[in-house]
Amino acid sequence: MSRKSAVIGPGRIALVTGGSSGIGLAVAKELARAGCQVWMAARHEGRLAAALDQVNAARQSDAQRCGILTADVSDPAQAFDAVEQVVGQVGAPHLLVNSAGVARPGYVHQLDLQDYRWMMEVNFFGTLHMVKAVLPGMLARRLGHIVNISSVGGFLGFFGYSAYAASKFAVSGFTEVLRAELKPHGVGVSIVFPPNVDTPQLAYESQFRPSETRALVEGTPVLSPEVVAAAILRGVSRRQYAILPGVISKALYGLIDGTSGLARPVMDWMAARGRRSPGQNE
Repeated sequence: MSRKSAVIGPGRIALVTGGSSGIGLAVAKELARAGCQVWMAARHEGRLAAALDQVNAARQSDAQRCGILTADVSDPAQAFDAVEQVVGQVGAPHLLVNSAGVARPGYVHQLDLQDYRWMMEVNFFGTLHMVKAVLPGMLARRLGHIVNISSVGGFLGFFGYSAYAASKFAVSGFTEVLRAELKPHGVGVSIVFPPNVDTPQLAYESQFRPSETRALVEGTPVLSPEVVAAAILRGVSRRQYAILPGVISKALYGLIDGTSGLARPVMDWMAARGRRSPGQNE
């Protein structure tokens, strides 16, 4: 990525959802170390304030303006307001990292319908709301990058995760189309497929895992948020679409979804032909 088109570095503005803990906080600190002006959105002001102290400590310079936004991204009004606040304070974000997410495993017949709605509202619609909010600025500038965090459970359904997998598969499908549509406009898109990561969310969801789920996932490597954050920044700097932290993610993705990488260039070529055809929609 050329310096002109880089979205990570001094003077660049990054917005991270779910920034009060876990992967989101680790990403925010790495971005601060890279010189970015980092803004974090999450629901709990107290946790955000503590996270901001860590991000400020990681800054290269006191000139970097970093801040926090109390927002529930599942509410479109709050999501759009968060972006408007960033724009008003420092300008339109160059980078959006959608890290806000929730998980509640359980048997299909025992999970409440509200659990399905909750995970879809936060994981999918929260991602959608933030993307829609930042896109006008990125499209106008013809520069930007969107990172959506899915999961290994976003391309491979695990026993006990029917609600979570449905929401993360939705994120994966949405991001696949987003990549194709934004490519001609100079806006990069990445999707992250982490395995188990040592976060407060993992501790919460582990208590609800059915025995069959524990047999599948427990004993497998658990990554640190810092390892995932480093993979994300490395992938964005390379304008990489699928970011696969850890050996397990890479191996499973290669087995299950590896052929998508062969289809994408062909589909991009066909879409480009359509853009050159008479009567195209603007």
